[in-house]
Amino acid sequence: MSAANVQKLCESTREKLKSVIGKMELFLNEHALPQLVTEEDEETLQFYQGFLSDLRHLLVFSEMSYEKLGVALRRATFDEAFAQRALYNVYHFGVNNFFYPKNESYSEDGRYAYTGQDAIRFRKKPVRPARDIIMDITKVYEELRDDLSYYENDYLTEKRMQNQV
Repeated sequence: MSAANVQKLCESTREKLKSVIGKMELFLNEHALPQLVTEEDEETLQFYQGFLSDLRHLLVFSEMSYEKLGVALRRATFDEAFAQRALYNVYHFGVNNFFYPKNESYSEDGRYAYTGQDAIRFRKKPVRPARDIIMDITKVYEELRDDLSYYENDYLTEKRMQNQV
């Protein structure tokens, strides 16, 4: 991948992260556990505790990646290796944490991915705002996953091969 392509990928990735960061911040600033828990049972409480925890982690990972990409793009001389590492981190810490949240309040069901239906399935039926935030940012993380698929395996394989030579 050429330096120019990496730079363009950094720019587009940064813009996509900016949009989801804004949406997650707005949601987290406006919603807390008492607003989300409508049923007073332990399972519901644990579901939303995990949901909010996963969303906060995703926000932090996304913000850190946004900043690193900004650093890569602002340098006087574009450092391709630094930028590649930042893109790798977006994939492994942002995209993966979106699609595989630690508390598993939702998951992606690949059977629905190509049917035009929502591929995200929640473990427990969420209140509307919780569902909406995930559905709202899903498309961006799907785009990031597609854009950055090179960083899933190929990037590390290439690095390992360079070190062996």
